[in-house]
Amino acid sequence: MFWDFIQETFRSFLSLMSTFRIVDFLDICLVAFILYNGIKLVRETRAVQLVKGLLFLIVLKLVVQWLDMQAVGYLLTLLFESAVVIVVVLFQPEIRHALETVGKSSISNIGLFNGKNANILKLRDDWKNAIARICRAASDMSDKKIGALIVFEKDIMLGEIIKTGTAIDAQVTAELVGNIFYPKAPLHDGAMIVRDGKVCAAGCILPLTQNNAISSELGTRHRAALGISEQSDCMVAVISEETGYISIALKGVLYRNISDGELRERLTNYLLGDIKDGDDNILGRVKKWAKKD
Repeated sequence: MFWDFIQETFRSFLSLMSTFRIVDFLDICLVAFILYNGIKLVRETRAVQLVKGLLFLIVLKLVVQWLDMQAVGYLLTLLFESAVVIVVVLFQPEIRHALETVGKSSISNIGLFNGKNANILKLRDDWKNAIARICRAASDMSDKKIGALIVFEKDIMLGEIIKTGTAIDAQVTAELVGNIFYPKAPLHDGAMIVRDGKVCAAGCILPLTQNNAISSELGTRHRAALGISEQSDCMVAVISEETGYISIALKGVLYRNISDGELRERLTNYLLGDIKDGDDNILGRVKKWAKKD
């Protein structure tokens, strides 16, 4: 019985493959590309909650059809008949952002070899400069006992956190970091978010850790640093206002009282460890594999 099922499945697969064309392969790749970029578009915004709501309605409709609940089924049918309009209205900001992104894209940004390599090199340089300047500012703020909370975004996007603060989108300088966390500055109490080697936002509100086992002497900044590090893969630098000590929060663990040199080393290893240099493209990887063999 089972063997018959396997044979029938295999025959169906061969029948399907006999009619499979290169256009079908391109069609599948295009659909996958659209879905992938759609997920990237909504994953760092509130739209992800709307997507969950739409998925719930789809599952509810299937259940209602299975149970033959006519009244609820009629209401859901009316709702889904206007689905296109509803999606456009609900996702208007995300759709506009997607179209703007496509319009701003250039051939070099989507190139397979040189464009990608150039972007990687620029990202690497931006992070190196940002780390050096932030560490210099951190050393100065530590000496002056100026409190600071700096979040270094990695792979998990922090769009919801960024929306709680003030957008800046500026190159990192030691002077800018010092001005943001100056005690009388309006943004000094919140967190500064660094994305792709640039100051993305400041004055952001972070979630506090729910871990009750941490030391009672830790203040709100340290608890906020632990909280966001528990929920994402970011690295957070904290400067204590009381002691001037520099600490780092990563994956729910707090490393306290480190030097500015150790801060630079940890940030460099963590943030630049996955960003390779000039050979980080397809041709470069092929060369490396060939050398290994």
